Amino acid sequence: MSADVSPPITGFEDLLAANAEYADHFAYSGFDGIAHAGVGVVTCMDSRIPPLEMLGLKPGDAKVLRSAGGRVTELTMTGLVLGVHLLGVRRIMVIPHTRCAMASMTEDEMRAKVEKAAGQSAAYLPLNVIPDQLEALRRDVAGVREHPLISDDVLVGGFMYDVDTGRLTQIV
Repeated sequence: MSADVSPPITGFEDLLAANAEYADHFAYSGFDGIAHAGVGVVTCMDSRIPPLEMLGLKPGDAKVLRSAGGRVTELTMTGLVLGVHLLGVRRIMVIPHTRCAMASMTEDEMRAKVEKAAGQSAAYLPLNVIPDQLEALRRDVAGVREHPLISDDVLVGGFMYDVDTGRLTQIV
């Protein structure tokens, strides 16, 4: 074996090393936590989505909340309320995406895949697949707009992100 071959990764060493390099050039010290562009984003956990970059934003500009399928859940709604009342959010974007696994199969199919991968039952776990992404997006946007702690002066929109082109299309 060559001396320049790295040992196999056994933990988080690679990520901690990357963080040490990042920290050496850290440029965001002293930020106040306010969304300086006034933007709140709910999007999917899919790693193909770069929320700040796709909107021309930088760290400190927005509050980004992620959920499977880009759905507005109880937890993301809590984040939006906090963002609006405490962190400067004045515009909210709900952004699911094309080719989302959560919209590509039934609850039973998704559960079967999870159970096969886990080697045990996942019957107790709600997976919340999305049979109709556009209808779900419309409902989520309406839910945010109608929430008693989100005032009418907060702009709320629903968009679809295309993972193959990087383009956003406003749906609602």
